[in-house]
Amino acid sequence: MNRMRRQFLAQVGQGMLTASVGANLAMELGLSPLMAAEPEPLRFGELEYLVSMMQATPLESLQRTLIAKHRDGVSLKTLASAAALANARSFGGQDYDGYHTFMAIGPALDMSNELSDDRKLLPLLKVCYRNTNRIQQQVGKGSEAMSRLERSAKTGEVLDGETLRKATREADLDHAEELFAAIAEAPPNEAYNHLQFAIQDEVDVHRTVLAWRAWMMLDITGPEHAHTLLRQSVRYCVDAEQRMKKNGSSTSAIRSLLPRLMNDFRLLDRPIGQILPSDTALLDLAQTIFAGTREQGATAVATALSEGFSTEAIGEAISLAANRLLLNDPGRTEAQASEGKPVGSIHGASVGVHAMDSANAWRNIARVSNHRNQIASLIVGAFHTAGQSGSVQKGSPSYEEEMESLKNKSTSDLLRVLDDSVRLNDQKLACAIVSELELKSAEPNEVFRTLLPYAVSEDGALHAEKFYRTTSEEFQRSRPSWRWKYLISLARVTASEFGNPAPGQAEARELLGLS
Repeated sequence: MNRMRRQFLAQVGQGMLTASVGANLAMELGLSPLMAAEPEPLRFGELEYLVSMMQATPLESLQRTLIAKHRDGVSLKTLASAAALANARSFGGQDYDGYHTFMAIGPALDMSNELSDDRKLLPLLKVCYRNTNRIQQQVGKGSEAMSRLERSAKTGEVLDGETLRKATREADLDHAEELFAAIAEAPPNEAYNHLQFAIQDEVDVHRTVLAWRAWMMLDITGPEHAHTLLRQSVRYCVDAEQRMKKNGSSTSAIRSLLPRLMNDFRLLDRPIGQILPSDTALLDLAQTIFAGTREQGATAVATALSEGFSTEAIGEAISLAANRLLLNDPGRTEAQASEGKPVGSIHGASVGVHAMDSANAWRNIARVSNHRNQIASLIVGAFHTAGQSGSVQKGSPSYEEEMESLKNKSTSDLLRVLDDSVRLNDQKLACAIVSELELKSAEPNEVFRTLLPYAVSEDGALHAEKFYRTTSEEFQRSRPSWRWKYLISLARVTASEFGNPAPGQAEARELLGLS
């Protein structure tokens, strides 16, 4: 029984008892007034007025209001904070469109920082519009998913990741929330490390990326909101467990495989390795993860960790395997196509986009985690990425024919043709152009600048902002040998997603006077 239903029944029972014995006797017996059982609203101090504004402002007035606030001195960072807190309070990590929008807020702010003049507002206006629209569709002001929660763990109960994971596995939302409220009294990094035990229990892109984006959002909102933001993941994990129990679904093999690999290779007894493998060795590991079963991918990473490979190198191999899933994706079949996702498209919830976003999240979580979770995150990340090659083409895609016709074009001409290829939804030509730009040693930032406006203007089936951030991060952190593969991936996804403008963007551009 969920908390709201339990509270309601408790209130009804309490009210009946009070009516039968009388108010005075009820007070003497220590019964609280009826309204005392009401959950206390979650409030955000100085940000509360902006958070409430994000929830309650009529959609037709929202963007004009946000532009006016920014011009009056409210920073984009503050607006992003308010949007994130409004989302967390409204949905609590348990609404599909809701948590997708939350995961887009931080990347949108990063995109804003790459733009100049009034164009800086466009990415954030895009996600704020989506955020408020979803809140007003599904929730409505005053019906938030999360209320204030005080520490109330059982006396003597161990406050650690294993105890929290046990509560999430039992699908006990009340207990899991109470435990995490107590755990979250520790510094945020300690609470985050405890949270990872539950995150590592299943391979689910939303479970992983939500956990990472919530942590990243603390740099924007400040650590004082750590409990609110990280609490979403606790609720997501419990919700996922409840759905599995309801549907009779089996749990992931990673639950038994992870502790076995960590024990068999004695990984907790070893220091984190510092070996930087050769390009050949790293590509071999990536190939094993790409082509192998989930268990083979996880075992290969456990082996590499035991041999002293650095965590950055192992993360790079996982990312390369995910990138290959995207580049080898044949695109949606007629049976898989839907509105906004035509035959041949790969944007949105495709195997490659999900794989790359997940790999990026696992790598980032490993970077900010303790020894145990660095190891565990990479093993689970490999398990998550592996076992999917059966849904994509085996051989690497070739763009030789298209590139032959591009050889005599200058860099500036190629960038113009790249823009045209996106508008024509020509994924293969877009990939060929970026491949040719790499051969010409073009400036990669010029390619990002060409593709960024489309990550802003297009809907992207809820993934445009996250995927742009994933590719830009992986490009920056990869070896020069293959970093352009991430730009090729971004070009392909951008060409796939063009033609479905994001709701509210035309109005935003008009309000800002942008062509």
